Amino acid sequence: MATQTIWIYDTTLRDGAQREGLSLSIEDKLRIARELDRLGIPFIEGGWPGANPKDVQFFWQIKEEPLTQAEVVAFCSTRRPGKSADDDPMLQAVLAAGTRWITLFGKSWDLHVTEGLQTTLDENLAMIQETIEFFRSQDRRVIYDAEHWFDGYKQNPDYALKTLEAAIVGGAEWLVLCDTNGGTLPHEIGAITQQVAKFVTAFHASRPTLHAPKIGIHTHNDSGTAVANALAAVIEGARMVQGTMNGYGERCGNANLCTLMPNLQLKLGYECVQPQQLTQLSEISRLISEVVNLAPDDHAPYVGLSAFAHKGGIHVSAVERNPLTYEHIQPEQIGNRRRIVISDQSGLSNVLAKARSFGIDLDKQDPTCRQILQHLKTLENQGYQFEAAEASFELLMRKALGRRPEFFTIKDFHIHCDLIRDSDVWRSQSLATIKVAVNGQDILEAAEGNGPVSALDAALRKGLMNFYPEIASFHLTDYKVRILDGAAGTSAKTRVLVESSNGHQRWTTVGVSENIIEASYQAVVEGLEYGLMLQSQAKTALTAQS
Repeated sequence: MATQTIWIYDTTLRDGAQREGLSLSIEDKLRIARELDRLGIPFIEGGWPGANPKDVQFFWQIKEEPLTQAEVVAFCSTRRPGKSADDDPMLQAVLAAGTRWITLFGKSWDLHVTEGLQTTLDENLAMIQETIEFFRSQDRRVIYDAEHWFDGYKQNPDYALKTLEAAIVGGAEWLVLCDTNGGTLPHEIGAITQQVAKFVTAFHASRPTLHAPKIGIHTHNDSGTAVANALAAVIEGARMVQGTMNGYGERCGNANLCTLMPNLQLKLGYECVQPQQLTQLSEISRLISEVVNLAPDDHAPYVGLSAFAHKGGIHVSAVERNPLTYEHIQPEQIGNRRRIVISDQSGLSNVLAKARSFGIDLDKQDPTCRQILQHLKTLENQGYQFEAAEASFELLMRKALGRRPEFFTIKDFHIHCDLIRDSDVWRSQSLATIKVAVNGQDILEAAEGNGPVSALDAALRKGLMNFYPEIASFHLTDYKVRILDGAAGTSAKTRVLVESSNGHQRWTTVGVSENIIEASYQAVVEGLEYGLMLQSQAKTALTAQS
């Protein structure tokens, strides 16, 4: 029997971004989209074109550098009451995004039609059908999200089913049942999804000339059952699952794809992504948590740092004999790793695999491997996190192997910060002086900036430009700060992530210290070092080819 496919639909960039305290820049959205594409996610919802300038710009930029396999999807609502779809500027903005797929949401609950839209039930049906027909006439494929579906069906099943009829007649290829308020429980989700599946089959039999849509599920976690609800719907016939990475979303969040995908693929036998792609799940989950500047949940199922951690006693001895005794899957299947506190073997395979990704072949028996592992553990204990800072980890590894090139040496630096009163507004100004040695020559430079990190970066670049003019193409694309132990107050450790780019490649470096300037200095300096190393490697490769 052929393996059935579940189509994963990621809405991190839209629904996930509605989480309180989460804000994504254009660069953040583009980076997350590329990571999801690498993971093999078939549908990535990019946002609502026209709703804000950021989403418009995202769709423009993603067209300039298309993804390798994923469909980028635009999101919007039905036309406005009493307005023609042809004349609705909101729908024109969605078309301008240029996506092949559009997800359209409409009202399923009569309460929302009369109280929210303040229109008639018949007009709502026309809005659904006519909007889908409009997009179909423009050669777009449509996913219909039936908003508040389960609440609407429980209150007025006849009308709720009429909204699905309107979507089918309009030409929707997917009918996604949304538990928008997150208050429905798994047994209800399963029973209602089963009824919808029967309804769609019967309706298609009565009108066989119409396309028979597939069913999808979209759940929220307000009752703590979003993942269970999605699984219940799949068991009853849903073939698209919508959710977000790490469960980000409004209020209590959306169904967590980092839990759903392994459950669907490893436990229920469906195919979501290729097995090799699934092994990247933990890495990408943690990377996205760094991009959105939220601490990863160490105790998250499957991808959490502690998901396969074993501490002392019976557990450790049993797992060392046979991991099946205390592990429900092999952690490598989703890219995680077993952690045994008393064993120096823990994580060695990850170091070897990461080295291979950098083009470095290590022998497991080489003592340097264990030195790298021990150093990594020491740094992690200090607060370093390398999932989203692979450039720093590669530099660490190359230093241990004696292969880290030395382009410059920082001898000392000083930063002076002033607060200047300009009319009734205070503004900051910083001056950095730095002494840097290049090829045995000491260079002393100074530069100003609107903050200490900016001034330090400018002074360092100024000192290096005569030796390494390629630095002119390097620029900081992101700068994130996280307090690691907030209870320590102003003496807390700080982790700084700096993303840099040369216009063609991007890389991220990390620094940790109780002093935010020192942490920033570590990340900025390593960012320049890594960029110079990339340029050097590119020149060497070009010379070898010629």
